[in-house]
Amino acid sequence: MSVPRRVALVTGAARGIGLTTAKKYLAEGWAAVLLDIDTVTLAAAHSAIGLPDTTMAVECDVAEPDQVSAAVKAIIERFGRIDALINNAGVADFCPILETDFATWSRILAVNLSGPFLCTQACAPVMLAGGGGAVVNIASISGVRASTLRTAYGTSKAGLMHLTKQQAAELGDKGIRVNAIAPGPVDTAMAKKVHSPAIRADYHQAIPLNRYGLEEEIAEVIFFLTSDRASYVNGQTIAVDGGFDATGIGLAALRSSD
Repeated sequence: MSVPRRVALVTGAARGIGLTTAKKYLAEGWAAVLLDIDTVTLAAAHSAIGLPDTTMAVECDVAEPDQVSAAVKAIIERFGRIDALINNAGVADFCPILETDFATWSRILAVNLSGPFLCTQACAPVMLAGGGGAVVNIASISGVRASTLRTAYGTSKAGLMHLTKQQAAELGDKGIRVNAIAPGPVDTAMAKKVHSPAIRADYHQAIPLNRYGLEEEIAEVIFFLTSDRASYVNGQTIAVDGGFDATGIGLAALRSSD
């Protein structure tokens, strides 16, 4: 009797960290569900992977309860189980605090905080029916340390880290571990597009490893947290940031004098 293939649901999987993470699960022998709101990019990513038997693409806005419920129902019909949920879908709009309107604030909180709440609520019963599982919430170093232009984004990620603790406290003894990671600057396509040479140089100065992280490095930590090797890790937020948070203010003048 064959052992059922494990299934990972990755939200925000049409590109970037989400897509790289989905590919990591596939490489490890799991089936992967790619969920995203961007239909066109999602379809292209799914087609490019070229593994129709072990992948599934689902269009969904994680901030909409009915869409989340429908997505989970479709996954059950296709694969019959969900073993890992990666709450990666997120939005950001960086602007000064006094220019952050309520609509922007509300949308960022809805996707970045309510989305992981809704997806976990919908997936947890499915995980429990299959014997348990693991959730990884993708927070951000912006939820750990405040910086300019990130009032809504940073607050949403700080809230997500506390939600992680709440979920871990209540779901752990039922068979679901919940952890979070807080990536620092990652060399995604978006970062390459919007980070000027001056911004990149400043980040390099502030990060002890003197570089941006790679999407693959983030995916490795995500996979570890859902694997059996992390069986006693629960309710934690792990900074995957090259030491960015550990250095505090990280005065560039002091580093340059070494």
